Amino acid sequence: MVGAPSWLPPQGYFGLMFLKHYLKLSDEKLLERFNTDWAIQMFCGTLLPDNKMIKDNSFVSRVRGYLGKYVDFKEFQHKIIENWQDEIPDKNILLEDATCYEVYIRFPTDVKLIWESCEWLWAKQIPAICKLNRLKEPRSKFKDQRKKHLTYSKLRKKSHQKTKARKRASLRLLLKGITEFQQILNQTKAVNLSSQDAQIFKTIKVVYQQQKHHLDNPKAKISDRIVSIYKPYIRPIVRGKENKPVEFGIKVHKMQVGGINIIEHDSYDAFNECKRLKISILKHNRMFGECSHISADKIYATNENRKHCTKNKIQTNFCRKGAGKDDKLTKKIKDILNKQRSTSLEGSFGTEKEHYLLNKIKAHNPKTEKVWLFFGIHTANAVKIVRRREKAKKEIPQAA
Repeated sequence: MVGAPSWLPPQGYFGLMFLKHYLKLSDEKLLERFNTDWAIQMFCGTLLPDNKMIKDNSFVSRVRGYLGKYVDFKEFQHKIIENWQDEIPDKNILLEDATCYEVYIRFPTDVKLIWESCEWLWAKQIPAICKLNRLKEPRSKFKDQRKKHLTYSKLRKKSHQKTKARKRASLRLLLKGITEFQQILNQTKAVNLSSQDAQIFKTIKVVYQQQKHHLDNPKAKISDRIVSIYKPYIRPIVRGKENKPVEFGIKVHKMQVGGINIIEHDSYDAFNECKRLKISILKHNRMFGECSHISADKIYATNENRKHCTKNKIQTNFCRKGAGKDDKLTKKIKDILNKQRSTSLEGSFGTEKEHYLLNKIKAHNPKTEKVWLFFGIHTANAVKIVRRREKAKKEIPQAA
């Protein structure tokens, strides 16, 4: 990798990421295991010399960053599926659904977000830059507001009036912080501000504008609403679930063929998955050949999708429109398709989240988060393929 001698061959980077999700280890634990386990080293295509070990604690993170920067994961996914063709049954049946893989951020509220911005300015940046450039710190009510914010945070029940008052006071402090910090930057010509800090400051300005507009117009909808100053690309995705109505992370539209999950589309912005059905059929045809059956949720059963499936002679699990009833064979096929989707596809979402580190994605930027997502999903696929190969080997002597 750039900036350090590479301990691994190129294929070892992929092996290390598969091991992380298979063994369910943190970056630190994975590095510790790699340094002490020769079998893991051999799996990654290397063997450390005696009395040698990787001491860089950020090694695994840098591997993830390297893959995120240089690997085309759409092409890589296509190659993986191509190599698994012989182990994938029922290639003519396509299952579809969407889910959200959450990222690791604190649950955002308006008060938390505004105060986080205030703390970044008044507790971190302004004192540090003033001290470095021997400038006098501007006066503020930050310490008083911090006490009031702490008092508010400890309340068991936060009334609408108290929340509104806290937001208004924090916004005034934030505006003063933005103004003072900008003046300091103009005075010092921003020589001590890193590109990352400059991006956060730019995000904080947008946060102030959005939150001020929301305070003045509570019913107005805010487009591209920011929920984290450190991850401004994260958007609230409304899922409508009873226990979790809103999720924060990557929304993924997935195809499943023969029990193998394929990332059809992923985005940090909410999208309507029913509009991806035609594209999914095209992708399926390129990978596996003709599609004869589709099983998807009720949201996919639009008139446009129904007409497209009828035109291409594709049997779906959609409920029949009108007063007529399905014949016995069609009803049986629909029942099988519904059961397959609800058990195999929806069940795989929980499996990936609970057993392959996709419950909370703990990477630090969009590229590495998508690397984390990709290897979590395809590690689960790889385990299925290995089990099928082992089962096939056991069945060969019996057939003979």
